[in-house]
Amino acid sequence: MTSRKILRRPMPAQPPAWGEQLPPLLRRLYAARGVRSDAELSYTLKHLASPMQLRGIERAVELLAEAIRQQQSVIILGDFDADGATSTAVAMLGLSMLGLREVDFRVPSRFADGYGLTPGILHRLQQDGSLPDLLVTVDNGIAALDGVRVARELGVKVVITDHHLAGEQLPDADAIVNPNQPGCEFLSKNAAGVGVMFYVLTALRRHLREQGLLPQPEPNLGSLLDLVALGTVADVVPLDHNNRIFVEQGLRRIRQGEARPGILALLEVAGRDHSQISATDLGFVVGPRLNAAGRLDDMSVGIACLLADGRDEARRLATELDTFNRERRNIEREMKSQAQDLLADLSLDQDGLPWGLALFDPDWHQGVIGILAARVREQTHRPVVAFAPGEDGQELKGSARSIPGLHIRDALAVVDARHPGLLKKFGGHAMAAGMTIARADLDTFVAAFDAAVRDSLQAEDLEAVITTDGPLQPQELTLDTALLLRRAGPWGQHFPEPLFDGRFEVISQRIVGENHLKLVLRPDHGGEVVDGIAFNTGPEVPDYTRTGAWIVYKPDANTFRGRTNLQLLIDYLEPA
Repeated sequence: MTSRKILRRPMPAQPPAWGEQLPPLLRRLYAARGVRSDAELSYTLKHLASPMQLRGIERAVELLAEAIRQQQSVIILGDFDADGATSTAVAMLGLSMLGLREVDFRVPSRFADGYGLTPGILHRLQQDGSLPDLLVTVDNGIAALDGVRVARELGVKVVITDHHLAGEQLPDADAIVNPNQPGCEFLSKNAAGVGVMFYVLTALRRHLREQGLLPQPEPNLGSLLDLVALGTVADVVPLDHNNRIFVEQGLRRIRQGEARPGILALLEVAGRDHSQISATDLGFVVGPRLNAAGRLDDMSVGIACLLADGRDEARRLATELDTFNRERRNIEREMKSQAQDLLADLSLDQDGLPWGLALFDPDWHQGVIGILAARVREQTHRPVVAFAPGEDGQELKGSARSIPGLHIRDALAVVDARHPGLLKKFGGHAMAAGMTIARADLDTFVAAFDAAVRDSLQAEDLEAVITTDGPLQPQELTLDTALLLRRAGPWGQHFPEPLFDGRFEVISQRIVGENHLKLVLRPDHGGEVVDGIAFNTGPEVPDYTRTGAWIVYKPDANTFRGRTNLQLLIDYLEPA
């Protein structure tokens, strides 16, 4: 494991005054994550921010209501990741529930079309005779200046629903709903694309109700919250209070078996019990299987799985997605090995590496470079761009992942300003971005990216840090604590799952499954012996039985052969 500096999150010495019904440990953990009142821990739907705070939502609702009244044709234009897939499914299902009969979807090809609403997509719809009366983008569109212009030329109205950062110029769409567009005062700037679309549907339902046009019995849009939860977690948006409401409400539906058959089938093929799942399962089990379709083939398969009504069809599609995911993991493993060779060529030691890493191999797969960039970032604690060849061989498609302290899209904007024309197109978030460059310009970009990163970071920013909640006391290191923390979420981005650290005596250790380290531990401060496991350590590890180990861990309830015991999931360990 890469050496890391362990920092402890500031914790109140005493539990705060609020939350008196909660265990003291939870109150301290919540307070350390910025919770200041009981209301922030209430996850009922009545605490959701009002959809009417979203700029542009009234006009969007008017256009959608008109489409329902006149039974116009509507196409949902999605995206090829899990947020885009769930957004598409929510739009399809929700608009159908609210009375729209002629609604279909399209998803751009990651390889042929690139991201978002492009002129090429519209021209293909025109050639197919499939141009709709109204086109609704989900999880994309805020940067589609040319796509919206062509749509209007072709007589297609466009409603954009998105959550990505807006550029200097907005598309000339008929309506734009995006909490991150200028002038929008919506409280939750962290909404995922699927959350924005859900809000549009709730506002549309209210409008139809007021107009006496709502189908009866009244549609229950709450039945879509499992999809909202999945997209929100999988897109790794910050879990502010509003997003935690979405995730918790969706998790409750899934645990009760009331989720879409496709979500239940994806959990089943992964060997997960839906009644026991957490937000972590959505992010690391369901999300990757859904994303695998968009990475390797066509996200339409993933959307079809989410839309499937029958268990048999859902299970067939989930199995296909699981196969894609296995293939994706094999490709990723090979690409990571190639990346290690590139890193070795760059430098024999960490200090000699560029501050901003840009890597390319002609055999890399476009659909997996984002994951590869994230893996290399984890290893090197540097901003990373991974490039793969474009379709014509003359362009490179890049995917970037950043570290705390560097807004990756802003860094690319610096590169663009210093080298006009170098970036053919780019966009993204603080932590992730995408771009296209000419293959001949790779060396120029490598140097320009490193220079932009060096201008934004200090040397200490490149030191890998892991933040914990400190040690657990002997009386807290129990199965009851593990179960308590599992129920206390949803945990996620900017509301991190509790992570603890401490010194342990290592009674025994062994490698299991060729790559995982299994340990028997005794806390240094005394207490009961406990099992621990560190995944993917590799077969070569120090002999911790001689030195003891400093361990960063999560308490976990591990069930084996019908018995449930405490087990520590080890995120990081080093000789004590």
